[in-house]
Amino acid sequence: MKTWPLLVLSLLSSSAFAIDGTQILQKVDRNLEPESYESYRQLTDIQPDGSKKVSVLYTMKKGRDKVVALFLAPASDKGRVTLRDGDNMWLYIPDVGRSIRITSLQSVTGSVFNNADILRIDYTAEYNVEAAEEEKDAYLLSLKAKTGEVAYDRLKMWVDKRALLPLTIEAYAASGLLLKTLRFKDIKDFGGGIKRPATLETDSPLYKGYKSVMQWSGLKKRDFPDEIFTLNYLPRIEELRK
Repeated sequence: MKTWPLLVLSLLSSSAFAIDGTQILQKVDRNLEPESYESYRQLTDIQPDGSKKVSVLYTMKKGRDKVVALFLAPASDKGRVTLRDGDNMWLYIPDVGRSIRITSLQSVTGSVFNNADILRIDYTAEYNVEAAEEEKDAYLLSLKAKTGEVAYDRLKMWVDKRALLPLTIEAYAASGLLLKTLRFKDIKDFGGGIKRPATLETDSPLYKGYKSVMQWSGLKKRDFPDEIFTLNYLPRIEELRK
C-alpha cells in the first residue's frame, strides 16, 4: 500500500513534464511571423554551373492561411501576383489580365522552392503533430499532413529549444521519399517583437546540384482587409506598397 503514493507521484511527474508538440508548433508559427504582416523576400536560385536567377517578392499574409505575393523582379515576372487561400492557389498574369490555378508542388519561380514554400501558411493549419521528442538543444517534431492537398505528407522539424524557431525541416512524400531539406539561418531582429531567421536555404536529392535561398527584409506587422486576398483585387496589389 505504501508504494501507491510514490506511483501516483511518478505518473503525475511524467505527465507534467510531457512535451506538448502542438503547443510548440503553435509558438513556432507565431515566432516565425505575426498573424498579419508584410515583408520583402529575395529568392536566389543557384544552378549546378553556378549561374543564378534572382526574384524579388512583396508579400502579405493574414490569419493562418491567406497569402499574396507580388513579383517586383525579374523584369519578365514584374507585376505577376500569386494568391493562396487555404489549399487554393492562383497566379495572376497582367499581360493576359486573368488568373490561372496553380498547385502546391509547382514552382512559379522555377525554384527548388515550390509554391507551398513560397506561399507558406501556418504549419498548424496544414499539419498535426504525431510525436515530439526532446534532444540536447532541440525538440524534434514529427508532423503529418491533415489532408492530401498538402505539398508534403510528413515533416521532421527540429526546433531550437530556447528560441522556439525551426532549425531544419526534412520534407517527405507519402512513400517515405525525402523530397527536400530546409535550413533556417541568420536570426535577425526585425523590430516590433519579431526575431526570426532571415535566411532559408533548401536543396533536394531530386535536383542534384541545385540550391535555392530565400532572404527576408522589411518584415513588420500590418493589418489588411479580407478583400485583398481575393482574385478581383490581384490587379491592384501594387497600390498597397508604402
